Amino acid sequence: MLIVFVLFKGLVFVTGMVFAIKWHYDREKTRTDGQALRRMAATLVVGFVLLLGVVSALTFGLARMLGMDLSLP
Repeated sequence: MLIVFVLFKGLVFVTGMVFAIKWHYDREKTRTDGQALRRMAATLVVGFVLLLGVVSALTFGLARMLGMDLSLP
């Protein structure tokens, strides 16, 4: 039983080390591609703001069409 436990523990340790090395290697590759990440973030922010404007315009248009009073007091 002790042999099975030691083999299992060794297998878990080796698997963890492989994933740790792979994670560090992948992280180093993505660190050099920071400009693409910033471009994608900017695109998402612009898209979100445009979508927010469209949804707001549709909401106010529907409210006016239904005859709701949208004036401030």
